[in-house]
Amino acid sequence: MNLNKSALDLLKETSRTFYIPISRLPSGLQEAVASAYLCMRAIDQIEDHPDLDNAVKARMLRQISLVLQGGDRGFTAEDFRLVFASELAHLEEVTLRLDEWLSYAPSDIAPRIWEAISTMSDRMAHWADCNWAIETETELDQYTFSVAASVGLLLSDLWSWYDGTKTDRMEAVGFGRGLQSVNILRNHGEDFTRGVTFYPKGWTNDQMQAYSRRQLELANAYVGSLPATSPALDFCRIILMLAHATLEAMEHGAEKLTRSEVMELVQQVTKAS
Repeated sequence: MNLNKSALDLLKETSRTFYIPISRLPSGLQEAVASAYLCMRAIDQIEDHPDLDNAVKARMLRQISLVLQGGDRGFTAEDFRLVFASELAHLEEVTLRLDEWLSYAPSDIAPRIWEAISTMSDRMAHWADCNWAIETETELDQYTFSVAASVGLLLSDLWSWYDGTKTDRMEAVGFGRGLQSVNILRNHGEDFTRGVTFYPKGWTNDQMQAYSRRQLELANAYVGSLPATSPALDFCRIILMLAHATLEAMEHGAEKLTRSEVMELVQQVTKAS
């Protein structure tokens, strides 16, 4: 199967929300962003897996990081065989095909993506080791940087690589943190049932919503600064719009946006652009 079609098909299965803005990106940039997203999804599936012990998660994530640090010409399934061997029955397709997603990026930007995934995987291992214990807002900042703000920085590098688009990197951090904090709010109940909470000690939904709004102010500035001629604007505008709509829905008592609401909002944005 053509790798481009295979990557987009799996992307559509794992996240319709991201599939739409990624599928609208031009050739070259589309492969770079899809590669980064699928790689992040691959390691995220390990971090969030309900049936793996934290020690196993940490070991696998650190091993993945080391494999990536040793790569120079791309990767094959053999590179990850020993990493995945003992847990094959538990791992999903997106994780088992990590070598393909790493090799999917254009060669002149691939090392930047590998570095980002390696670093994120190592940081995820730290949080698995401590069972994602977050006591303070500073620790929340640390966690959201580990898994999301660093993604904002990577995206900024991808925009710059593709067409020279320059962005404010502190606003890029806020863009990532804002999206992640909305995810934390949306998944709070589900996380709690598996013994994990990303809320600082004593925080309620009100405090987390306030945190999200502060970060999304930076995200607004980030997206507002993107030039109209850059495909980054279309991509970021869709994702930010969904984050705002999700936060608003939860503030009014809903658990999250319905799939039909998501699709309707996306259609509104894509028709207007």
